[in-house]
Amino acid sequence: MTVGDTDTSIAFHSGDVPVLATPRLVALLEEATVHALAGHLGDGQTTVGMRVQIDHLAPTGVGIDVRATATLEAVEGRRLTFSAEATDGTSPVASATITRVVVDTSRFLERVS
Repeated sequence: MTVGDTDTSIAFHSGDVPVLATPRLVALLEEATVHALAGHLGDGQTTVGMRVQIDHLAPTGVGIDVRATATLEAVEGRRLTFSAEATDGTSPVASATITRVVVDTSRFLERVS
């Protein structure tokens, strides 16, 4: 992704400087975990976020490209734990451990309606 004005801490109300907001960075890292699972879940299954531990290592300004990757590190029943990282092409921006849980989509949606 290329950091835009809508990705900044100002836009997310999480700060007052025009740099990539930590909440937006978390979303990018979670997106990488979802991509890592593409094609590996059963019919009618999805994953939902359970835990995110992140180190936001460096500021990233508007116009800078940031890429995130995720690797599945552990499977414990329905819990999937990933290591994830984001870089700006030359330097690390963030590292994270993200846990997602496999759920039945229909049953999950019934619980929230």
